[in-house]
Amino acid sequence: MSTTPATEALRRTLLDGLRLKRIDRAGWLRAGVRAPESVAAHTWGLCWLICALCPPELDRGVALAIATVHDLAEVRVGDLTPYDGVDKAEKRAREERAITAMLAPLPGGAELLERWWDYELGRTAEGRWVKALDKLDMALQAAIYAEAGIDTAEFVDSALAALDAPTLRALAAGDR
Repeated sequence: MSTTPATEALRRTLLDGLRLKRIDRAGWLRAGVRAPESVAAHTWGLCWLICALCPPELDRGVALAIATVHDLAEVRVGDLTPYDGVDKAEKRAREERAITAMLAPLPGGAELLERWWDYELGRTAEGRWVKALDKLDMALQAAIYAEAGIDTAEFVDSALAALDAPTLRALAAGDR
């Protein structure tokens, strides 16, 4: 069966996105987690939190789209952390190039790119909510790894420093 160049570009993009399943979260590796969650597993966790906690005044579908694409560029640039020595502007530039190229072949790719910017710039209520839940997901995942005896306090502290909403802070802190 022959495919058109457009179909092949779309197929490559879809396969690229699915590779998030194979990319381990770098922060957990650095913390000594032997089999850390993948970036895709983190994205699923974020989507779960959105489904469970999204307030009625926000558009859950938009929030889920934001969550789905927020780390997609990591397929091409890797899961860069502050420990990698890449400054924030350079990290964003790399990710912007990657996400723009990845989404270009997709039907609705321009809209998905706008959702990525919603997250990156916090320019919508949904984007800011997803960013907060991203921190909550990190704190909750830290609690899971802490149950296995791994010191994850720095991750919970980082989440708490970024969270303003009392309910999210309480969920992140647990019984601290």
